[in-house]
Amino acid sequence: MKKVLIIGHTFPEPCTTAAGSRMMQLIGLFHEEKYQITFASTASITERTADLETQDIAVKNILLNEVSFDEFIEKLHPQIVVFDRYVTEEQFGWRVSGSCPDALKILDTEDLHFLRKAREEAVKNGKPISAANLFSEMAKRELASILRCDLTLVISEYEMELLQTTFKIPSEILYYLPFLIDSMSEEVPTFSSRNHFLAIGNLLHAPNVDSVFQLKEIWPEIRKKFPEAELHVYGAYAQQQIQQLHNTKEGFIIQGWAESVETVMSFYRVQLAPLRFGAGLKGKIFDAMRFGLPSVTTDVGAEGMSGTHPFGGAVTSGKEAFVTAAIELYSEEMFWREAQHNGFEIIKNRFRKDLFSLEFAKLICTLSKNLETHRQQNFLGQILQHHTLQSTKYLSKWIEEKNSAKSK
Repeated sequence: MKKVLIIGHTFPEPCTTAAGSRMMQLIGLFHEEKYQITFASTASITERTADLETQDIAVKNILLNEVSFDEFIEKLHPQIVVFDRYVTEEQFGWRVSGSCPDALKILDTEDLHFLRKAREEAVKNGKPISAANLFSEMAKRELASILRCDLTLVISEYEMELLQTTFKIPSEILYYLPFLIDSMSEEVPTFSSRNHFLAIGNLLHAPNVDSVFQLKEIWPEIRKKFPEAELHVYGAYAQQQIQQLHNTKEGFIIQGWAESVETVMSFYRVQLAPLRFGAGLKGKIFDAMRFGLPSVTTDVGAEGMSGTHPFGGAVTSGKEAFVTAAIELYSEEMFWREAQHNGFEIIKNRFRKDLFSLEFAKLICTLSKNLETHRQQNFLGQILQHHTLQSTKYLSKWIEEKNSAKSK
């Protein structure tokens, strides 16, 4: 049986993060092609981790700087290894190449971390994200990881363009694979049956934390128009700085973790997402369109979502425009219904799994059969691989020996 090893930055939590949902979608693609799947990570399993073993997925805890990983992967001998984010490729890529040199190495970026970080730094320094410094140390690391792999999965068309035009990454080693959906229903609660405003997102994620603080400033202007309305903020792992924003009198309610995104999003009338920085596709915007919930967001929030289609809500620039759009969407049913319809059209035309699954399977098959030729065409990647095998290998070996000496 064909084997795929996925090395996760964490074990997937699809009920708390878009990255977790994305990983489960990717796992689903390999399941359909009858791969035997093993998911390995250095992280701990939490109460919200997906129960992978019930889905016939083997689970393995692995250690950094340990020869035990070499022994594990040599015994498993996978035909494909997927790295969840560039950090796991840095940590284990050289070991994979040493133990399974013929394995197809795939990097799933989730989003471009260097892009998100550069935008965050720009915002903190009072600059527009267009002035973000993309040529950072993190960019060098992430781009090197992309070049070392045989294929990199990119979730956003914007990021595909950025990689190819700004950084000259060969298109042959990039593949656009966004969020995917099997099916959807447009039978959702109506405008009149919905109430209040929603904000949602993992609250360990810096863009979401910043967004909540933006909402704390924006919300009073919206509530002036709708004194009975409330803004309910959902998200796992909310820290004290978020919890203390809870104010019942102001209608600013911190709700905590949402067990079912579909249930929550079916209750509210408008989602508010004033994201000032970030990268990739935004799971909250994607889910809102799936469940018929119009959103008010920013250029960053809407990035990569719509293509040539009108957005499923309002894309704004500046707090005043954000407030105006939120008021219009909440109060004008025709505007709201049009936004909902636009969201459904985007999902149906851009994110259906059947638009991507067959082509992805064909590409994996072709690359596996022609791996040596494919790698020769990406010779720069082989140069970087050679360098990494020398430098990272011996650093890791040194740490391994140091840890071994301490344990004696």
